[in-house]
Amino acid sequence: MKSALLNRLCAGVTASVLIAAPAAADEIFVGHIKDITGATSVVGKVYAQGSQDALDWINANGGINGKEIAYESIDYSYKAPQAIAAYKKWTARRNVAAIQGWGTADTEALVKFIARDEVPYFSASYSGHLTDPTGVGPKTKTPAPYNFFYGPSYSDGCRGLVQWAAQDWQAKGNSEAPKFVHMGDNHPYPNAPKEACALYAEELGFEILNSIVFSLSPGDFKAQCLTLNESGADYAFLANTGGSVISLLKSCQTVGTNVQFMANVWGYDENVMEAAGDAANGVVFVVGSVKWDDDVPGMGLVREISAMSDPSGEEARSLHYMRGICSVFYMKEALEWADANGGISGANVKRGMESQENWVPAGLEGVCLPSTWTETDHRGTTTVQVYRGSVSADQRGMENIYTAELERRPEWLGL
Repeated sequence: MKSALLNRLCAGVTASVLIAAPAAADEIFVGHIKDITGATSVVGKVYAQGSQDALDWINANGGINGKEIAYESIDYSYKAPQAIAAYKKWTARRNVAAIQGWGTADTEALVKFIARDEVPYFSASYSGHLTDPTGVGPKTKTPAPYNFFYGPSYSDGCRGLVQWAAQDWQAKGNSEAPKFVHMGDNHPYPNAPKEACALYAEELGFEILNSIVFSLSPGDFKAQCLTLNESGADYAFLANTGGSVISLLKSCQTVGTNVQFMANVWGYDENVMEAAGDAANGVVFVVGSVKWDDDVPGMGLVREISAMSDPSGEEARSLHYMRGICSVFYMKEALEWADANGGISGANVKRGMESQENWVPAGLEGVCLPSTWTETDHRGTTTVQVYRGSVSADQRGMENIYTAELERRPEWLGL
C-alpha cells in the first residue's frame, strides 16, 4: 500500500537532462539518481559520471541486444524525499527496467516499494542492511530481494579494516587491547556499519569507545579531534564521505592528533589526498575496484568509456569512477540475460543477477571484483582490499597493504 508520505513527497523534484529519445517499444527505461550538489557531491559527481559514461557507451555500442537504454538522470542533492518522489514519478508513468541509485537513507526507505514493484535497484549505498533478500538474518530489518550493489558492504569494509588493524597492532608488539572508535554523522549512511563493525572489533579483542559525531558537511572539527585525543583511541574509523573527511583530517592535524585513521570506501581518494595534503598521509582505507593507472586488461574498456565525456583522454579518473562503471555493467549483463530468457522484467533481471558465480562483466577483467549474488545472499563480494595513502611534499601514492577474505557468516546477513 502506497503511503501518504510518498504522495506528499512528489513535489519539488528537479530533473537534469533527460538522456533519451522519445519512448519506443524497443527502449529500456533506467532511472539514474545522483548527488552532484548535495552533502556527498564530492564523491557523488565522480561516481555519477562513471555511471552516465557507461550508459552512454552501452547505447553507442549496440545497447542491450540492439535495444536502446532510455535513462533519466536526477540530481536529488542527497535529499531522500526527492529520491523517493523521483521513484514514484518513474514507476507511475513507465515500465522501469532498473534504477541506478545513490544514498543509504533513500535506498533503505525504498526497499519495501521496489520489492513490491519488482524494480531491480543498483545502489551506491553498500549498506549491509540491503544484503538479505529473504529476511532470514537474525538482525535483518527488512528483506531486500531487489537490492543489489557492487563491492563489499560497508559492514564488511569496516570488518576488513579492523582485521587489518588487529594484525597491525600485534605486529607492533603491543600486548594491551587496542581501542577502536567510530566517527561519522548521525545519519543512516555513516551508521550503517556501526553495530556490525563494533561487534567484530570486540570479537578481535578491541575495546570499543563511545562514537564521535562529525557532520557530513565540511566544517571545523577541532572539538571532535580534541575529544578523539582525550579518548585514547588507537584506531578511528571514518564513516563519512571525502568532503567532511578532508576537514576532519586537517582539524586533527592542527590539534596534534596521533591515531591511525581508517576510512570507508567513500572516505578517502585522490581528491582527499590533494585537498588535505600531508594531513592525509598514512590513512588506511577500503578500495572497491582499481586505480586509474593500474595496468589490468579491463582498463582499455574503462578508457573507452571515459572518452564519452572526455574525448581528449586527458582526465585522470578517481577510484569512484570505476565503481560507477562496474555497477552499470553488472546491470547491463543482467538486462541482456533477461532479454534472452523470457524478456526484460524486474523478476527476470533479478534472476540474471543471481545466475552467475565469480562474475566479472565482459571487458572489465581486473577492474571489477569477481562477484556472486544468489537468491538467498546479496553480498556480491566479501573480499575487502585495504590500501594505505602516502602523501608528502613531493609525492602521492596508494598501496595495497592487505586483503581480507571475510566469511559469509549467516548472522552477518542483513547487518
